[in-house]
Amino acid sequence: MDRTGKLITIIGRGHSGTRAISHTLSASGVYMGEPLNTSGDLIPPDDMYAACRVIARHIRHLGGVQWDFSRLHSGPIDPEFRRLVESYLVSILRSDSAVKGWKIPETTLAFPWIARIFPEAYYIHWVRDPRDGILSTHKTDDLTDFGVPYDTSDDLYERRAISWKYQVEIVKATPRPKRFLTVRFEDFVLEQDQTLRRLEEFLGIPLQKIEVRPDAVGRWKTSDTNADFPFWREDLKAFGYRSETA
Repeated sequence: MDRTGKLITIIGRGHSGTRAISHTLSASGVYMGEPLNTSGDLIPPDDMYAACRVIARHIRHLGGVQWDFSRLHSGPIDPEFRRLVESYLVSILRSDSAVKGWKIPETTLAFPWIARIFPEAYYIHWVRDPRDGILSTHKTDDLTDFGVPYDTSDDLYERRAISWKYQVEIVKATPRPKRFLTVRFEDFVLEQDQTLRRLEEFLGIPLQKIEVRPDAVGRWKTSDTNADFPFWREDLKAFGYRSETA
């Protein structure tokens, strides 16, 4: 399969606003595979979901919100994982487009091996304030669905919060690819021109503006949802979010 050309992928938990960057790339002439759903995800997702379950076999839960990802950074990549990823990405890997990429939030769950398979790719790490991100349901709310070991909870919002924390931890634990940029959804919405310039400089291609909704930022402040979990406060600070509750 052809792996020439510039390859871009987006990592970030579901409901972090990743559809905004996927739609931006599509509008800018980047081939994002086919078919796509309304969120800009490459579908069908089944092989990627299965690949996530394969990589999860090599992750050890240390208790609480700590995991050992060390087995993912050395040694062979499971051949089943590679086969599933190549099957999922078949439309992209066969494309002769000069610039191509894909988006599906579950790529985050597979990031350590994705980064090893595609070391030359451009990785856009899309971040959103998790207090907004956990307000809606997503496929990754319960990590058990992807074989990830964790201390389950009867609290729906706590499960979502743990899922967010896990995906932060797996990204932090992965050695940085040579081309990696973190972008906050809030900056894209509230300062789109400036954020697009950062992305253009990183990707080396011109990007088109898309319509955004400023009311998507800070929704948690008017929600009665419990949006304060001690285990993510340091990460909020690291990403530049204020930790006060509504």
